[in-house]
Amino acid sequence: MTSFDDIQLEMNGAVAVIRLTRPAKRNALSDGLILALKHTFSNLPPETRAAVIDGEGEHFCAGLDLSELQERDAGQGVHHSRMWHAALDAIQQGPVPVVAALHGAVVGGGLELASACHIRVADESTFYALPEGSRGIFVGGGGSVRIPKLIGVARMTDMMLTGRVYNAQDGDRVGFAQYLVPAGQSLAKALELATRIATNAPLTNYALMHALPRIAEQSSDHGFFTEALMAAIAQSAPDAKERVRAFLEGRAGKVQKS
Repeated sequence: MTSFDDIQLEMNGAVAVIRLTRPAKRNALSDGLILALKHTFSNLPPETRAAVIDGEGEHFCAGLDLSELQERDAGQGVHHSRMWHAALDAIQQGPVPVVAALHGAVVGGGLELASACHIRVADESTFYALPEGSRGIFVGGGGSVRIPKLIGVARMTDMMLTGRVYNAQDGDRVGFAQYLVPAGQSLAKALELATRIATNAPLTNYALMHALPRIAEQSSDHGFFTEALMAAIAQSAPDAKERVRAFLEGRAGKVQKS
């Protein structure tokens, strides 16, 4: 186990479990914690093939630590926001897929953090909110880019204008999470998924993280060409060739209805 201020990293096989450890503050994001996340995801152990982000205590993350909110001029504000962008980009654009284990508050910056992950597992205690609008501020950690891709611009606008809070069931329905599990089980499910993801061909995982989002934003013509290049590169990897050979020789299981 590796510990930084307010964060822990523990390896579970090939899965890095990164835990926010400020339960007394509902895992609110201080600048130190943001920088620790950036350092952690930029320096994952070499054996890491997938990662899980979890929050200690009753809440995943209740957002920005407002006790650290300072008066800044416009230039300082831009640089502070860009610091958050760099940290959350290290998660979304990092070397391995990341699964968020959500529970309790996923609010403000906590929702921005969750939206930087590739898969989100929520338990029934989870709730989502963006209270920045009522506090006279605006999202600054990449939320205006990432969150609309999950739920749409209109829903995010509503949340910020009215203070609307989504519970776990409604959040699952609109797209905040891909999985909804009973209370207390989000970490176990996230670990199960991350362990499965870790067995995939690394280049395929990398393509899904880095190529697929870009293809989705390209024109059809450009997207088809990028897809062709990525498919050719992925299938040329020795690991991919062995996996296809195993399937053709009956050594790999077929897809079954769950």
